[in-house]
Amino acid sequence: MALFGKPKYTIVRLKKKEIPDGLWTKCEECSETLYNKTLDENLRVCPKCNYHFTLGAYERINTLLDKDSFQELDKDMSSLDPLNFKGPKTYKEKLAADQSATGLKEAAVYGEGLIEGKKLVLAVTDSRFIMGSMGSVVGEKITRAIELATKKRLPLVIVSGSGGGARMYEGMYSLMQMSKTCAALSYHHKEKLPYISVLTNPTMAGVMASFAGVADLIIAEPKALIGFTGPRVIEQTIRQKLPAGFQRSEFLLEHGLIDMIIHRKSLKQTLSHVFDYLS
Repeated sequence: MALFGKPKYTIVRLKKKEIPDGLWTKCEECSETLYNKTLDENLRVCPKCNYHFTLGAYERINTLLDKDSFQELDKDMSSLDPLNFKGPKTYKEKLAADQSATGLKEAAVYGEGLIEGKKLVLAVTDSRFIMGSMGSVVGEKITRAIELATKKRLPLVIVSGSGGGARMYEGMYSLMQMSKTCAALSYHHKEKLPYISVLTNPTMAGVMASFAGVADLIIAEPKALIGFTGPRVIEQTIRQKLPAGFQRSEFLLEHGLIDMIIHRKSLKQTLSHVFDYLS
């Protein structure tokens, strides 16, 4: 018999503090959990392994240009559906879905702006919009950016984030953009005006085989996937194992396809210095 009776315990359940969604991001390279505010302050580059996260078109513009200097042109230009393309999703449905998800009308944005007080024309493709693929509107915007730079005798920078190449939903209309953009660049080159191509992850297929690959200076971000056909398709075709790092920026710099690899934090200053040298 217990002298003091049965002991009594009170169980207190502490309410788990709820953490709001959207505060943290897991690094795709090293799996580090990163606080989004810190990641944004670091220009969306992992502070642990230097992995460069994808930037949207307007995020990219804000990292490169002087504050409030960007004047966008042809913002509301959007694609038609010339083939009345149908599949699991129609082309119109895909356009509407990506317009809603990204806030963009199309996968390219262009306009005039300043880098450290220097005037330029800047165009950016956004891989979040149908993989940044080049349809008639993307090709037209890139061409208009080139023609504007030629007319105003300004340097041109095109930042490519396009993993989709030519946009199959538009058939030959998309393939025509490859030659159209390169033809416009030939006139820009004849005027002895500088054109700098910045390749980000990924830059592939028809985009890389046209305007992205024919610049006076080709700069890439670290570890960006750059090429024509993806490595998995190449391996399946040739039935051979590809070298480590194949089609990454570092491999391509070593083999002479690109000129420089620049960390995102240094890109604005590098472009400014290049303008000084080339002008």
